[in-house]
Amino acid sequence: MWSGGGRGSSRSGGDLGLPGDGPGDGEGSGFSRGGADPGLSWSSGYPGPSGSGEDPGLSSADAEPGPWWSREATGFSPGGADPRSSGGGEEPLPPWGPPPAEPPTPATFPPGPTPPGFHAESLRGRTPKEPPGAAVPPRPTAPPHPAPPGAAASEDALPEPVLTVPHQPPPVDHVGSGPPTYDAEPTALPPADPDDLDDLVADTVLDGARYGASTLRAASVRGDSARFRGEPRRDSLLTARFGAGEHALVLVAMATGARATPGAHRAAAEACRWIGRAVGRSHARLAEDIRAARRGDLKSGLHRLTDRSLGKLRASAAEQGIEPEEYTAGLRCLLLTGDPECRTRVFFGVGDGGLFRLRDGEWQDIEPRVAETTGEAVVGFGSLPHETPEGDRLTMDLGITTPPSPYEPAPEPPREPFRFRASVARPGDTLLLCTGGLAEPLRGEPQLCEHLTERWSAAEPPGLAAFLADTQVRVKGYADDRTVAAVWEA
Repeated sequence: MWSGGGRGSSRSGGDLGLPGDGPGDGEGSGFSRGGADPGLSWSSGYPGPSGSGEDPGLSSADAEPGPWWSREATGFSPGGADPRSSGGGEEPLPPWGPPPAEPPTPATFPPGPTPPGFHAESLRGRTPKEPPGAAVPPRPTAPPHPAPPGAAASEDALPEPVLTVPHQPPPVDHVGSGPPTYDAEPTALPPADPDDLDDLVADTVLDGARYGASTLRAASVRGDSARFRGEPRRDSLLTARFGAGEHALVLVAMATGARATPGAHRAAAEACRWIGRAVGRSHARLAEDIRAARRGDLKSGLHRLTDRSLGKLRASAAEQGIEPEEYTAGLRCLLLTGDPECRTRVFFGVGDGGLFRLRDGEWQDIEPRVAETTGEAVVGFGSLPHETPEGDRLTMDLGITTPPSPYEPAPEPPREPFRFRASVARPGDTLLLCTGGLAEPLRGEPQLCEHLTERWSAAEPPGLAAFLADTQVRVKGYADDRTVAAVWEA
């Protein structure tokens, strides 16, 4: 038992009652400084068992004991004596620390936890943590791969991983004859009204999803001209899902407001909301017609929904006291189903834009053509002949227009023709729906088609960031807003 505290304390043998205490053991706790074990030696920094006050670990009696972890305080010495034996006999192990089977010369420890902020180079050459007694495999004396000529091989050099990436051209800023006139990044923000902050429109909108066998990417970006002049984006984009599972219906709607009108962005956003509400209320019937390939029912039904939506837009213009032609928008929509077995894609809308398909490495312009029947009368196409069968000449039309009657309402401006197309996609196809801001450069600049072909012909569709970069590839002479939706077929 330990008695006293400090350098003057002494120990009396046999008080701890450890197993194996007897005449051949040391005094007190069984520790002695005269053991013959070459592996470990314990000296507590306190007086020895004889009570003489001498400490063999100190140079003089006046020296103070060092820190508790120092060699002088712990008495740990690889070449010292083992206090657990006296007279050469084996002693039972203390309950707090079983010694190793043989002296650890030299003592090795497994690597501890890696501190924060470490570098990967600091881990080179380190061995993983091994269980006790496990054999450590020999380290290679040569690098696994031959070093290049003139370079010194290192024993700790590890093979660098090789990642094979399919060839894909990097994104570019512009294509064509030269760089565009405007800067590539936004310059000025649109003006804001503190009492109508909901009227603000973001410069860029990005969205995406995956349903069934198709992957959708959609983006709307303000044009270079509007970015430079500080005008709001006239294009609006709406992506919505109605229903769930295989009965889900995905709608992508994009609208473009009239050019040079103050409320163009509001008219485009309102057109998207009206058509989204109309499609959402009829989504169950529309999804069923798409799966059953009822082309006639789809065309007539979507035509009615489009007319109603644009009619409400004209009514809104009348409420605001604006001319209908100043508060209008072109509307283009795409419908997809959540059924993986259904690959029918339905396009409908009014106004300019483009519908393209990338198949087998070639772009196809599949925009529905609308028959134009306006203009001057043409002989053989609805006009009267110059004379009757009897040879009588008809009176010449002098082209004098009849003034409008004050009792009849003014005729409405001619409406845009309705466009509709239902197509069946093949695995590997890419369907592209866009407004005029991208349709015009696609039709007018072959290098843009070639660039998008290389970028979008990979096995996997691009991510959102890569898709946005592809849609922003600029062409000199085309600076309008761009709204794009692309569908990749698995």
